Amino acid sequence: MSARTALSAMPLSAIDAVVLDSETTGLDLKIARMIQVGAVLIERGNVSEDRRFEALVHPGIPIPPASTEVHGIADDHVADAPNFDETRGHIRQFTGDRLWIGHSIGFDLAIMASEHEKIGEVWEPPRSLDTRLLAEVAEPRLPSFELDALANWLGIEIVDRHTALADAVATAQVFLGLVPKLRAKNIRTVAEAEAACRKLSEVLDGQYKAGWVLPVRSEASILSERALARLDAYPYRHRSSDVMSSPPKFVAPDAPLQQVLDMVIELRISSVFVGTGERVVARDCGIVTERDLLRAMASDGMAALQRPVSQFASKPLQTVRADAFLYRALGRMTRLKIRHLGVEDEDGLVVGAISARDLLKLRTTEAISLGDEIDSARTADDLGAPFAKLPGVANSLLGEDVPAREVAAVISRELAAMTRASAMIAERQLLDEGFGGPPADYAVLILGSGGRGESLLAADQDNAIIHDDIGDDERASAWFARLGEIIADTLDASGVPYCKGGIMAKNAEWRGSVHDWKQRIDHWIVQSRPQDLLNVDIFYDLRAVYGSGRLAREIYSYAYERGSAAKDFLKLMADSTAGFQPPLGLFGGLKTEGGRLDLKKGGLFPIVANARVLAIRHNVMHRATPDRLDGVKALGIGADHDLARTNETHAMLIELMLNQQLEDIERGIAPSNGIEANRISPMRLDALKAALSSLKTLDSTTRDLLFAG
Repeated sequence: MSARTALSAMPLSAIDAVVLDSETTGLDLKIARMIQVGAVLIERGNVSEDRRFEALVHPGIPIPPASTEVHGIADDHVADAPNFDETRGHIRQFTGDRLWIGHSIGFDLAIMASEHEKIGEVWEPPRSLDTRLLAEVAEPRLPSFELDALANWLGIEIVDRHTALADAVATAQVFLGLVPKLRAKNIRTVAEAEAACRKLSEVLDGQYKAGWVLPVRSEASILSERALARLDAYPYRHRSSDVMSSPPKFVAPDAPLQQVLDMVIELRISSVFVGTGERVVARDCGIVTERDLLRAMASDGMAALQRPVSQFASKPLQTVRADAFLYRALGRMTRLKIRHLGVEDEDGLVVGAISARDLLKLRTTEAISLGDEIDSARTADDLGAPFAKLPGVANSLLGEDVPAREVAAVISRELAAMTRASAMIAERQLLDEGFGGPPADYAVLILGSGGRGESLLAADQDNAIIHDDIGDDERASAWFARLGEIIADTLDASGVPYCKGGIMAKNAEWRGSVHDWKQRIDHWIVQSRPQDLLNVDIFYDLRAVYGSGRLAREIYSYAYERGSAAKDFLKLMADSTAGFQPPLGLFGGLKTEGGRLDLKKGGLFPIVANARVLAIRHNVMHRATPDRLDGVKALGIGADHDLARTNETHAMLIELMLNQQLEDIERGIAPSNGIEANRISPMRLDALKAALSSLKTLDSTTRDLLFAG
């Protein structure tokens, strides 16, 4: 996976970067030499207290008195200092491949390039951000953009001004002070910050004329970086259930270890679960592996085989979900340094086992660790960093010819994981705030494209909470209200923005008991008001990502049962896309706005909506659009060709949108549903026009099938 792509999508609030400043013999780059360098790390959005670097550098020339007056460094201070050739290795070791941040950093980059050139080495400038430029983006009306002025504006005290390390620390604090101000202008990521700075052409022109290295990437360099290293796509296309050993093998906790040895030999397996009963919950389960057997016998000899299994079992059992992609299993094994995992279903029951042997052919890469980094996150900043890898993973998978809809399933899985991790963070925060533990069983749901497994990179939050009855318990009600609020805030801070339509559990209408939700469903169906249709639509895509799967299944089944029998309701849902006309002109040209074609509004939405209403009517209890279309087709009620063509169109639109979003992310443009039609090849453009044209009959096909069969 491309580290550059991950960096492009990195939230500024969760950034890992090095903030650097240098002092020189003067400002004329033709003759200036470095005499001091200082740097400090920003780690997950915090200035490091101990990871700092400072060095004096012998410039090889006398230091002018005028320069000494500024920074206080004279010839005698650097008399015994190493030269740049001896210092550069230490600088490189400290900075690594991190993003550089500095105030007017173009000068520091230029002096670095000049010093390398003098020792006969070509130096490749790192990606960088300039706090001087960022400040002008954040507040262009400031009277001055000098470091002192910005520090004063942000309430930051600078100590030992004009020493390299002190200025680097001050710049780091200024950068962090600018982050919320940039965020208020919808500038959230590194690439978006770069794009905003590129618009300050007058300032950049002045820096260029002064001989500085420009601290922003050009459009040409961005486009050339889209070619990424290939990934092994297998773990992104197969799930734990595809490779797990099933049914799982159990022994009772009081059974002798000899029984495990016999099972390992007879069944040719490498682990046995420790638990009792036919339906064993993962959190109550342990595991004994081949290595545990060897260690026991090496320590106590054959006598160990007569001791209870419980004395050797590892607990709690580490697990992955059965529907999780295999890269999650790989990532978890790598992080925990273990060779076996249990596989659990949505109720937390152990349904299988995965071993390192099962995954032997799969490669562990940085991308593989993405899912497990999300699952192990403890704060919003911990979530932001791995989530920024997602565009790079998506780009790599597309480059390896993985279908875009399968890539969308990976994106959806990680958005679900982000929501689950946010719920776990919220539970811990509620304890810290004195709210206590959950007052009732509950489930956190994702809705819309996330539930369907069709999310792209412009997704926002769509979530809800369902819980057991709490009556009039105000404390319990306050607990769930605060839970929804923390989930939404955590997701937003880590890169998944608030839902513009307010479909979030932080809002009262998107949380409630099973009884509350059944009442809402009845209201939606019986009232059949157009304004309720959006709520109905995405609710039928619900998927539980945390908590009680039982609650989610109960309400999902109820919604289908009530909806499939309500003809007026189904007709109204079908009417929501009636009369849809694809964005094609009189002579077949594409209708664009600002050079972009909105493929969600112009094609994806009616496909998804019609597939959903047909699935509800015919009780096809799938969530993904292609599965719904295939499910209706399998009923044999007609329009097979039309359904197949609609499915193909859905795949094409997903692919075009995803590719455009990846390109936009690299260019610092917030991903959207619009594609630049003039960047599509002529052959692909003709195929798109034909696909969109085929949707002209979509509503009539739906009406024909709605009450067929």
